[in-house]
Amino acid sequence: MSTFTIFLALIVVVAFLLVVVIMVQNPKGGGLSSSFGGGGTQQLGGVKKTTDFLDKSTWTLAALMLALILLSNVAINKGTNVVDSKALDIDATTMPVAPAPVATPTAPEATNNVAPETETE
Repeated sequence: MSTFTIFLALIVVVAFLLVVVIMVQNPKGGGLSSSFGGGGTQQLGGVKKTTDFLDKSTWTLAALMLALILLSNVAINKGTNVVDSKALDIDATTMPVAPAPVATPTAPEATNNVAPETETE
């Protein structure tokens, strides 16, 4: 497995986690923090701490994804001359020269446009 494939898999996993963390958040302060108990009762970790955790994890995952995308550019193999497309390969697009057609002998054409006169007696 190539390095680029590993980076691609990591980018997909981080993107999935980022979507999950963003979807858990609620812009009005609800979201995951309000699902761990009643509205005014003691909540798991407290509302403020859960919101801070989700906010920090969002920024961390976003920074990790940006770093992985930039590092994956280094992993792309640019040193080979393998061309996947025949349209981009110069050697494959050159057409072989066809041999010249062989000239066949033809009847000589008449040089004048007047019909030959026939002699009548």
